Amino acid sequence: MSARRVAAIGCVLWMASTATSVCAQSENEWTAEQAAAAQKSDKIMAQANAHKGLLAQYLVLRQAYASDNSRAFRMIFGQYVSWYQSFLGDYPLAVKSFSIAQPAQPDDHPSPLTTGIYTARPAVEAIPELARHYRIVLFNEAHNVALTRSLTVQLLSRLREEGFDYFAAETLVQSDTALASRGYPTDDSGFYTEEPVYAEMVRTALKLGFKVVAYEATSSALSGDAREAEQARHIYEQVFAHDPKARLIVNAGYDHIVTSGPYLGGKSMAEYLSALAKEPMLSVEQTMLYPRPSSNDDHPYYTTVMQKLHPDEPIVFVDAKGKPWSLRPGYDISVFFPPIKLEHGRPGWLSLGGLRRPYPVTADNCRAHYPCLVEARYDNEGADAIPADRMLLEQVPLGLSDTHIAVYSSNQGVPSSDLYLRPGKYQVSFETDNDRVIHREDIVVPEASH
Repeated sequence: MSARRVAAIGCVLWMASTATSVCAQSENEWTAEQAAAAQKSDKIMAQANAHKGLLAQYLVLRQAYASDNSRAFRMIFGQYVSWYQSFLGDYPLAVKSFSIAQPAQPDDHPSPLTTGIYTARPAVEAIPELARHYRIVLFNEAHNVALTRSLTVQLLSRLREEGFDYFAAETLVQSDTALASRGYPTDDSGFYTEEPVYAEMVRTALKLGFKVVAYEATSSALSGDAREAEQARHIYEQVFAHDPKARLIVNAGYDHIVTSGPYLGGKSMAEYLSALAKEPMLSVEQTMLYPRPSSNDDHPYYTTVMQKLHPDEPIVFVDAKGKPWSLRPGYDISVFFPPIKLEHGRPGWLSLGGLRRPYPVTADNCRAHYPCLVEARYDNEGADAIPADRMLLEQVPLGLSDTHIAVYSSNQGVPSSDLYLRPGKYQVSFETDNDRVIHREDIVVPEASH
């Protein structure tokens, strides 16, 4: 599936490792640069998709990114590169390649620390309690920041216990009619499901007995208000039109879940869905209050909350009457994600709140073939399954880290890191960029010892 193009309009602030202002240009000049960059990006994507295998495709993108440091190209194509870096399990690099600063806005609600009426609570506990009173719960995510979908995976079992029975995901395609019977996503299930945590979200929903719904627009309405309306209509027709008592979880990108206010010259998917279903909904915002690569680009509230509370898990704020706090109007509750701690180059949040454990892997089985893609699949799933986790091991000379190359090294100089896996049996493969499997082995991840 081709990547969706996201083009900015007018004067923007874009940052990778540092924020860069492009406001010195005229709006027309900047728009023209973006249009050219978008065309170039689509051409490169087509070239990448002609290659077999995710790693080979990524290497085409990586080389193209390194060869052009113009602002417009880096802004647009950086997002493409970041998607693939997340697909390959290099989550820190994915965030660095494309990151949106989160400055304070005029319509921000007062900080939950200054009002004196809100208490911080673990999000994994508070959100199910709030969801108890709704038939529809909406979660959003930043597509290249898998952290923003990690909490949703953890919440699925608790929301199932609360009676939720449908799960709708924006990225899924209607053409994968065998998803439910198969029980896991494949390359043909969607675009963002190539990322293992997203795949785990869909897989978990299926295992818990959710009816999984694909709702993306399928007509020519690929953007703007028409797309929002069609997405909502697809959800309604597949869920509430034939099951009025359904309880639904929706996963979507960014502002698709805003429940009020202007959106793309019309209404959001959530507003259209509310009008169709005539049901109140809980909107959970997860894309504004997570750590950026540069702390200067964090929202000021995020900085003060982290400095005062030092949370080690996602938190939300709720008052004594059970009313949640949100950063901005249109959302019911905002999630604060704690600072990211890296272990052997990979973020600790990959444990998904303790559902998964780190399993050490070295590049010995790569047999000196680099870059080396390591993938772990559940032993009861087919070779076509999106892995439970994957990572890229590579050995390069020092000084090339700024060209977007993942490098994990042990003291012995052999690249190594950890896969994050639930307890159980897996088949682990080691592959080169021509999609050739160098080595394959079966492993068992034990239960945690107490």
